[in-house]
Amino acid sequence: MNEKVYIAGLGIVSAIGLTVDETLESLKATRSGIGPITLLETTLKAAIPAGEIKKTNTELKQMLGLDVNQSITRTSLFGMMAAREALQNSGVDLSKYRCGIVSATSVGGMDLSEHFYDDFNADQTKGDTEGVKGHDCADSTERIANFLGIKDYLATISTACSSSANSIMFGSRLIKNNIVDVVLAGGTDSLTRFTLNGFNTLMILDKEHCKPFDAKRVGLNMGEGSGFVVLVSEKVMGELHKKPMAEVKGYGNANDAYHQTASSPDGQGAFLAMTTALAMSGLKPGDIDYINVHGTGTSNNDLSEGVAMQRIFADKVPLFSSTKPFTGHTLGAAGGIEAVLSVLAIRYNIVYPNLNFSEPIPELNISPVTKLMENINVRNVLSNSFGFGGNNSTLILSAC
Repeated sequence: MNEKVYIAGLGIVSAIGLTVDETLESLKATRSGIGPITLLETTLKAAIPAGEIKKTNTELKQMLGLDVNQSITRTSLFGMMAAREALQNSGVDLSKYRCGIVSATSVGGMDLSEHFYDDFNADQTKGDTEGVKGHDCADSTERIANFLGIKDYLATISTACSSSANSIMFGSRLIKNNIVDVVLAGGTDSLTRFTLNGFNTLMILDKEHCKPFDAKRVGLNMGEGSGFVVLVSEKVMGELHKKPMAEVKGYGNANDAYHQTASSPDGQGAFLAMTTALAMSGLKPGDIDYINVHGTGTSNNDLSEGVAMQRIFADKVPLFSSTKPFTGHTLGAAGGIEAVLSVLAIRYNIVYPNLNFSEPIPELNISPVTKLMENINVRNVLSNSFGFGGNNSTLILSAC
């Protein structure tokens, strides 16, 4: 269990870029991907902005070299793109090692299921029955694995918005316990009418660009995309003859069992996840250089997370920001996407701005970073991903 786990490759697809390089360029230019919904057919498209990826499913299939007539969910397509980039970026030869994939999603193949329902409801002799077969969450994992040739270990995690952070934790444990040598870990999710309408029913969608940790925050912007990292053992890392991108230094998962959709006012779940991750890492609170906060922009979440941060760091809360004003809240993919962004912060010594912030939350005495910070010595990043049902997860990623 003392085995170190390294990150050897990164892959990302989101509203601010279809590759790591495109994403980094958008971040440095402080260019948000939030805007009008144009591809998803929804009655909310005129009222609710989102982090929509402006590629049709047909275009995504063409980019992946797939048959455009094949029924593949949007969730799977995003996952294939990000996972392929991560694997190529890592330089790992799958034929040499025991390789697994732990992929997360909350939406699954709901995008095609919704189309099937529309057609079938209108005429019960119609409907894409092949498309609806991809509804379950594990379908995207299997498709990504088949696309890349991963056969030794497959697992799917669905714990709401902490899903892909939990994938990275689980993948790390697989390596530490010598079950596999390499794990492709992360998550993927697409925008659907069901989730958009569901969050709208909860009255936590912002009709403008979201404002995490701002006193006047009113809700979140949804997004879609995928983020994957390639986790490798010490032995594999040594055989790659390259420097690790980062080390998975610590992680923690906790549940405050407070409410189905709300965080506890005292931030107990977030507090436990962060302190568990710190204890595992062997780092002190003062060693954390940057926190990529969960920061959804909802009234409850930001206050709860802020309270937990102040409980741990007191009056020395590190530099922090939410990157969701760039990408939108990508649900089950959020932890994977933000793990990639955390590694980029380490590699390029940058801290991202918390877009749209203007006024601190009155109950807290902290404010996020509001401008891009460069030439910052970023050694240790703490990344939070908190989900419905109180499932709270924290990753600590460190420079090597």
